[in-house]
Amino acid sequence: MIRRSLLALVGVGILSAGLLAGCATGATSSPAPGEADPSTSDVPTEVHAAWLDAGRGIAVVTRGSSSCVPTAGEPVLEGETLTVDLVDTADGACTRDMAPRATYVALPSGVDPTKSLDVVVTGAVAGSASLAGLAAVPAPVAEFAPSAGWAGESLAAILTWGSSGCRPQVEAVTSTEGGVVVTFADPPADQVCTMDLAPRVTLVDLAGIAGDGAVELTLSGGNIASDGPVPLLGR
Repeated sequence: MIRRSLLALVGVGILSAGLLAGCATGATSSPAPGEADPSTSDVPTEVHAAWLDAGRGIAVVTRGSSSCVPTAGEPVLEGETLTVDLVDTADGACTRDMAPRATYVALPSGVDPTKSLDVVVTGAVAGSASLAGLAAVPAPVAEFAPSAGWAGESLAAILTWGSSGCRPQVEAVTSTEGGVVVTFADPPADQVCTMDLAPRVTLVDLAGIAGDGAVELTLSGGNIASDGPVPLLGR
């Protein structure tokens, strides 16, 4: 209940921080007349999903503007199918790229992470993904602790909690014995962020870095607090 109440307050925190600057980077522009906006699409697109937060949530990975990440409405579970409506919350121009970006979705009660889950995405982006069940129920993690899961062959989704206006930026990814070290960039001293506590999902490409079998991530830098290595759920 604490988690759901806090998530419900995230939007209020963002609205109350209207005088604070966001942290998106990159050239922005609006589409030319008759040209589709790359941040939204009614055409089905490739979608991936990853288990996060000890099976209490998932990441939904879509393609679009990397600076305009959609948010998720209340998901609907029917049998083994989860329908997620994505909402484009951008109130300004977005970067004109088509990059993978991830949205955190808190799961309703009744979802068993050891069972396969069909994820249907509607709204700002349309598509679907089949998320394989985990081999075992994940070990519990503390509230607001980092977690991570596989979102495809080589893409890892890392969940952290903090300002929604200042998403973590990856500085380096290196292999180490038995795992991977992900180093986040330290934010500028004069950076101004929204005063909320929200889920942020960062995507990291581990192609050629992570080995076969179980993988653990060591997170460092960027004011990311972690008590130890974070297991990468799924494969």
